[in-house]
Amino acid sequence: MTRAVESQSFAEPPTFTIEQTHGILRRKEHDIEASSDGLGWSSLYVSMQRERPYADSFDANKDHLIILHRDGPVTVSRKMHGQCTEKVVPIGGLFILPAGQDFSVELRGSLSTIHLYVRSELIVEAASELCRGDHAGVEILAQIGVQDGLIEQAAHTACQFMREHVYSNWAADSVARTLAIQLIRKYSSARLLAEAPAHGLPDVKLRQVKAYIEENLEANLSLSMLSGVAALSPIHFSRQFKRSTGKSPHQYLLNARIEGAKRLLRSSLPIAEIAFRCGFAHQEHLTHAFRKLTGTTPGAYRRNVQS
Repeated sequence: MTRAVESQSFAEPPTFTIEQTHGILRRKEHDIEASSDGLGWSSLYVSMQRERPYADSFDANKDHLIILHRDGPVTVSRKMHGQCTEKVVPIGGLFILPAGQDFSVELRGSLSTIHLYVRSELIVEAASELCRGDHAGVEILAQIGVQDGLIEQAAHTACQFMREHVYSNWAADSVARTLAIQLIRKYSSARLLAEAPAHGLPDVKLRQVKAYIEENLEANLSLSMLSGVAALSPIHFSRQFKRSTGKSPHQYLLNARIEGAKRLLRSSLPIAEIAFRCGFAHQEHLTHAFRKLTGTTPGAYRRNVQS
């Protein structure tokens, strides 16, 4: 396989770690069940935990925070810009904190939560495509207690990726972009553009993208890379690609990697080597994805096709 991706000089974005969060998660009262630390995700940070009652103040963070309440109700008090807001937040309620805001919070009961941090750059990117006028001036508006089925679903998808130890930055990026778009559409000061109907990719561009994927299965491909091949923004590319193929770019890439693994499983290559050549972090990552899509393991598939 060629490594065409290297010639385009895409720099690896920095990994999003707990050190880049507000510090809520490092309080001694909280018991973290799982986090995205160690998965190499760059656009999204996710953590699941049990929080106990506390009160504290936190400095502004450069990225946006969404907290989903997994149980409840529980009373939460938040202070920003000298104004205090107190709400009884039900199960499924959200706490949305924009980037660049100092705040104080008091949690008055024990609570299970999901924390999701979304990079500010994705908010700016979404605003540039979805908004009228000066997108740089678009602000995310703080929320407490609101419920949003799309954000809740995205949060649980991110946790599924985390529990399955999905090392793909793309999987996390797809969730982060979904969250960014929803924040702009529903919880911002933006004046939105009318949504244009989705058209499929032109045949030439679709062939180019598919060829690029096949030639670079082993690379750490990103949505930005593929949208660059099509000369489109990531948001428009995703919509047009799905219209053309019936699959999201991430789903199509995963299927292409599994098909590549099937071809290589007919050879004598070690399964660990096949995993690497098809873009999986390790053999267990390949096995999990392979079983999920085919209902069998790579080893069983190999025995069947070579018998």
